[in-house]
Amino acid sequence: MSSTDLIQFSYLVAAVLFILGLRNLSSPKTAALGNQMAAVGMLIAIVATLMVQGVVDYTLIVAGIVVGGLIGGVTALRIKMTDMPQMVALLNGFGGAASVLVAGAEVSSRITAGDVPTGIIPGAIVASVLIGGVTLTGSLIAFAKLQELMRGAPIQYPAQQYINALLALGTVAACFFLGMAPLDPQLFGLLVGLALLLGILLVIPIGGADMPVVIALLNSYSGLAACATGFVLDNSALVISGSLVGASGLILTKIMCDAMNRSLANVLFGAFGAVDASAAAGGEGVDQGTATAYTPIDAAVIFSNARSVIVVPGYGMAVAQAQHAVRELTDTLADNGIEVNFAIHPVAGRMPGHMNVLLAEADVPYERLVEMDEINPQFPETDVALVLGANDVVNPAAREDESSPIYGMPVLEVDRAQHVFVIKRSMNPGFAGIQNPLFFKDNTMMIFGDAKKVVIELNDAVKNY
Repeated sequence: MSSTDLIQFSYLVAAVLFILGLRNLSSPKTAALGNQMAAVGMLIAIVATLMVQGVVDYTLIVAGIVVGGLIGGVTALRIKMTDMPQMVALLNGFGGAASVLVAGAEVSSRITAGDVPTGIIPGAIVASVLIGGVTLTGSLIAFAKLQELMRGAPIQYPAQQYINALLALGTVAACFFLGMAPLDPQLFGLLVGLALLLGILLVIPIGGADMPVVIALLNSYSGLAACATGFVLDNSALVISGSLVGASGLILTKIMCDAMNRSLANVLFGAFGAVDASAAAGGEGVDQGTATAYTPIDAAVIFSNARSVIVVPGYGMAVAQAQHAVRELTDTLADNGIEVNFAIHPVAGRMPGHMNVLLAEADVPYERLVEMDEINPQFPETDVALVLGANDVVNPAAREDESSPIYGMPVLEVDRAQHVFVIKRSMNPGFAGIQNPLFFKDNTMMIFGDAKKVVIELNDAVKNY
C-alpha cells in the first residue's frame, strides 16, 4: 500500500469514528464513549495529515502542539462549569478564525508560487473567509454577552435592518469578485473586514435569552467553515468532520427553535427581550398579586410529607454551583422513599444541554433526567415542584397570556403541581426580561437566597425533620 493510499484509508477510518462518535453522543449513557471515539478519529486524521510530504514544518507543528496544549490544559483545569457556555462560544470563534487564517495562508502561498486556483478552490476560499469571519466575531459577541462584558439585551439602532441588508449585499458582491480573482489581496482583505463586521452586527441585536440557539448556530457555522477549509486544502477528513459538525449544529438549532415555538428568523432578527419596562414588569397597572416567602425549615415540612418531587434546574443553579448540593438533597429525599425526577427544558441555561452537563458532573443518575414532553403530564400528580433559578422556561404566561412575548412557547408546567417552591435571589425577571406570574400563584412559595446555600439548609432541615 502506497503512502497516499494509507493516508486516504486513515481518513476513511477517522470518518467512521467521527460518525459513530456523533451517534453515541445522542445518549448520556454513551456520550463519554462517543467523545473518546471522535477523539481517536481526530488523532488518526492528524497523524495521517502529517504524513503528507511538504505539507508542514515539523518544528512549527511541535511548537504549536506545546503552546496550544499548555493553553488548553490550563484553561480546562481553571474553567468553571458555570462558564462553560462562554467557553463553547470562544471555541466556536477559534474555529472560525482558523478557517480565515488557513484561507489566507493558501492565498499567500499561491500568490508566491503564481498558481491561480481553479475549479472549486476559489469558491472554497470565499466560503472559508465569509463563514469563518462571521463565526469569529459573532462568537466573540456571544461570549461578551454571556460574560456580561456587554448588556445581554438586544442592541438596536435606527435603520438597523437596512444597514445590515446593505452590508450583506456588499459582502455578496465582495464574494463574487474574490471568486473571480481569488489571488487579489485587496479583495481578500475587503471580504475579511466585511465578514468580521457582519458577524458583529448579526449578533448584537439578539437577546441573551436566545443565546443557546445562537451558540448552536455558531457551532454549525464553525463546522461549515471547517468543511470549506477542507476543500481548500484537499483534505477529505476535514470536509467530513466539518460537514458533520455543520449538519448536527443546524439540526440542534432547529430543535431548540421548536422548543421555543419560534422560527430561526425570529431568533436572529426579532430582537427578543427588547421589551418596554411595563411589559417586563408584567404590564402597567396590572396587579400581579403578592409573593409568599418561606424559609428552608418551612419547606422541609412539606418536602418530608411528599410522595413525589420534581426538580427543575435553571441558570440560578449554575451560577450558585449548586448541582452537588441538589444531588445530596435528592439523595436524602430518595432515601426517605420519595420519588425524585429532574425536568429538563431544551433551552434551560445558556447553552444546549447546559443543565444535563451540570447534573452529570454531580453524578445525578441519567434515568432521573426527564425531557419536557415526558415530564409535563406528571406535574398534576406531583406533590412538590422545586424550581432552582429557572424563570422563562416555567412561565405559565406562555400558555395563558396571549399578549406575552413568549406566548406559545412550550414550558415546564410546574404551576400544575400541588406545591411549588421557587428558589431565587430576588424577584427580578429572567434573562428574557419578562416577569413570571408563577411567583404570585396561591400554590407557589418563594425561598429567597443563593441556591446552593438554600438547598444545603433545606437538606439539613429534611434530615432533621
